[in-house]
Amino acid sequence: MNIKELSNVIREAGVVGAGGAGFPTYVKLDERANTIILNCAECEPLLKLHRQLLEQYAYEIMKTFNLIAETVKAEEAVIGIKKEYKATIQAMNQFIDEFPKIRIHLLDGVYPMGDEIVLIYEATGRVVRPGGLPIEEGIAVFNVETVYNVYRALEKKEPVTDKVVSVVAEVEHPVTVRVPLGCTIEEVVALAGKTTIKDPVYLVGGPMMGNIGSGSQPVTKTTNAILVLPPDHYLVKKKNSNPSIEMNRAASICCQCQMCTDLCPRHALGHPIQPHLFMRAASNKDFRDVNPYINTMFCSSCGLCELFSCPQGLSPRSLMAVYKDGLRKSGVKPPQGVKPAPVKESREYRKAPEERLEARLGLHKYNVDAPLTDTVVPMDKVKILLGQHIGAPAKAIVKKGDMVTVGQMIGQPADGLSVGIHASISGKVTDVGDSYIVISKTK
Repeated sequence: MNIKELSNVIREAGVVGAGGAGFPTYVKLDERANTIILNCAECEPLLKLHRQLLEQYAYEIMKTFNLIAETVKAEEAVIGIKKEYKATIQAMNQFIDEFPKIRIHLLDGVYPMGDEIVLIYEATGRVVRPGGLPIEEGIAVFNVETVYNVYRALEKKEPVTDKVVSVVAEVEHPVTVRVPLGCTIEEVVALAGKTTIKDPVYLVGGPMMGNIGSGSQPVTKTTNAILVLPPDHYLVKKKNSNPSIEMNRAASICCQCQMCTDLCPRHALGHPIQPHLFMRAASNKDFRDVNPYINTMFCSSCGLCELFSCPQGLSPRSLMAVYKDGLRKSGVKPPQGVKPAPVKESREYRKAPEERLEARLGLHKYNVDAPLTDTVVPMDKVKILLGQHIGAPAKAIVKKGDMVTVGQMIGQPADGLSVGIHASISGKVTDVGDSYIVISKTK
């Protein structure tokens, strides 16, 4: 199978990055990639789905990962996995001899190890330039569920119609479940039993980079986890904080200790992101030097600065996000050709242990087993978004009243960067909007 053939299969099957921004996977199949990396770092605390999926389907995922390596003619395929995921490592070691190109690289349990720029350096020693793409260094990164979805597309002819989601924190029975795309967050939470608090708040994604969601919000191809938290939890308060108030707090109490910069993972790799200089300039409305503002565009938004590093509980990440958004809306693009400074020698001593991070955030008690139930949970109704990925949304090819079956394409890839969207349940199309399709199970 050549790159074009594999790309077509993946595009039609709707495979995208199963987390983060949902980058279409077919674009990553590039003959410039001499190294490919499988990301099993579970970047966010409390997430368990990738290690569970890799443990259960070690051979299938490794076989597919090896096929991708052979297709792009990569010299090696690296599986990056935290060393404490012992059961998953043991499962892979049963088959590792069958795949000479694959090596397992053990990672420390620190955050944000799953950030692809950090992972690339840890696994290969290469530094991706600020604002650059991994392929510029001859690398492509895939996460575990993405490769598993490629396996299903190739071996079972199954497009992406469901998602594995961890449901944790204030629920009776923390669990990892497989649910149809388009079901609601509330329906997924119910699969973990009753909530153990009043007025639960749903933090969709991880505790660091996730966002407060509503119960009616549909599950997409990038929904990895739902944290059920009390409304007075520290994380909920931080996520709901007012940027204007946070800026005033910064102007009042930021002491320029530089801890936000000293512990910044991208800064440690030589990227020109210095949160403390941004806080100094923004809180004082100092625009004589625009670099602290422009350089916010190199921030990965990992949140370590405001949720771990700052001793005064300020919000560098959130405030930088506001400025980044403003710059983009004004048509400002990241500077091109910026070269990274040398990797800092202090980097090894300034990593954030995940265990300490969980304790700092009041999450340690939630780090319990959330066993994987890998059978798709049936749902009666789904609202499937046509844009679940970076790039152009798919174009609806069904109309209200049509009958569809699971796996049937209901949104074809648009021109340019786009992938197919498929029915996640069988039933009748009851609504078609500009950005979604609703399917109801017939009785």
